[in-house]
Amino acid sequence: MRSPLLGSLFLSMLVAGGLWSIPEAAAQAAAPFTGDRSPYYFYRGPRDGSDSLISPWRLIINGGFGILQMESRSNRLADVDYANGWRNVWKNLRNPVASIDNLGWWKFFSREIIPISIDSGNAQYWPNYTNHLIGGGMSYRMMREWFRWHGFAHEVPWALATLTVYHLLNETVEMDDKVGWRVDPVADFYIFNVAGVLLFNSDWACQFFSQRLHLTDWSFPSFYDPRRGALENIGQNYMMRLRLGRQTPWYLFYHWGNGGELGATRHLGSGHYVSAGGGFVAKDLLNVDGISETVNLATTFGLFYDRHGSLLTSLLYTQDKQYRWRLNVYPGLARLGPLRPGVTFIVTRNKELMVGLTVASKWLPTGLGARIGHQR
Repeated sequence: MRSPLLGSLFLSMLVAGGLWSIPEAAAQAAAPFTGDRSPYYFYRGPRDGSDSLISPWRLIINGGFGILQMESRSNRLADVDYANGWRNVWKNLRNPVASIDNLGWWKFFSREIIPISIDSGNAQYWPNYTNHLIGGGMSYRMMREWFRWHGFAHEVPWALATLTVYHLLNETVEMDDKVGWRVDPVADFYIFNVAGVLLFNSDWACQFFSQRLHLTDWSFPSFYDPRRGALENIGQNYMMRLRLGRQTPWYLFYHWGNGGELGATRHLGSGHYVSAGGGFVAKDLLNVDGISETVNLATTFGLFYDRHGSLLTSLLYTQDKQYRWRLNVYPGLARLGPLRPGVTFIVTRNKELMVGLTVASKWLPTGLGARIGHQR
C-alpha cells in the first residue's frame, strides 16, 4: 500500500511542478541536434557512467529478465520455463476479451488502468504507468536515438522491434510458471506500451520529460555468473528530478524500477549532482486471486552521484532482501589506460560477497561476475 501512495503523490508533484513551469522550460536551450536537425533527448552518446551502457542488448536483458530480481524467483537462466511462459502470454494476447471477461471488466479497469486504489493488492496500475507508459515510452525514444546515433537507417522500426522483443521476453519470463487467464500482458501490450510509444513520439512530451523532469535511464550494470548460470544485479531503472526554484541547487528526486526511492538532489556545480532517497522495493510476488499478483515490500535507501544526468556511482541498502548492500561503480568513473571498467560489489544477507565487472561496449549485453564467498 505504501509504495503506490508515496509514489503517486511524488509523481504528481513532479508532473504538476513541471507543467507549472512550462514557460520556463520553453525558454531553455533546445535539445542537441544532429546534422539532420533531429533532436536527442534521452541518448547523448557513449559518455562516462550509465549512459555508456545504453544499448538495445542491455535494454532487452535488463528489462526482459527484470522479474528475476524477486526473491521468490530463481535468477538462473536455465530455471526459466520459456515454452510455458510464451504459451500463456500468447493465449492471453490473442484472446484479450476472454482474458478480461474471466476477471471482470470493472476489476480490470480498477486494478490495471484507473488509479483509484492505494492498496498494493489492487494497484497493478502503478507499474503500468511508471514502467510501461513513462519508462517504456522513454526507452522507445531512447532506442530511436541510439540507432540514429550509430548510423542505422529507419530508426523507428528498429526501436519498435527492440521494444517488442524486450516486452515479449519480460512477459514470457514473468508468466513461465502461470497457466490460464492473466490480464497483465493485455493491459501492458494493448494499452500502456502503445500509449507510451504514442506519447514519446511527441517532441513536446520528450522536451518536457527530458528538460523539465530530467528523465533518464539509470539501469543497473547487470552481470552474468557463469559458474551458477545466474543473472545478477539485473534491473531496468529510471530517474526524474524537478528543480525547486530557478536559483536553488535543490531538486525533488525520484528513482524507480522494481521499487522506488523518494528524496532530494543537490547540484554541486559544473553538472555534478548528489541524490539521496528512501522508499520501498518489491521483494516477493504474491497471488491475489489466482489471476492477478501483487508484491510485498522491503525498505530501501540509496545514495547516487551523477554528472550531467549520467550515473557514475550508487550505493543502495535494502532491508530484508538477499542483496543487502550494493555498490555500483559505472564505467568511466575510473580509467585503466584506454579501458573504462565498471565494478559492482554486493554483500548478501548471508554475508557473501559478489563482484561483477562491466565494460562500456555497445555490443556486450551484460558483464561477468562471481560469488566470492563468506565474509569473516
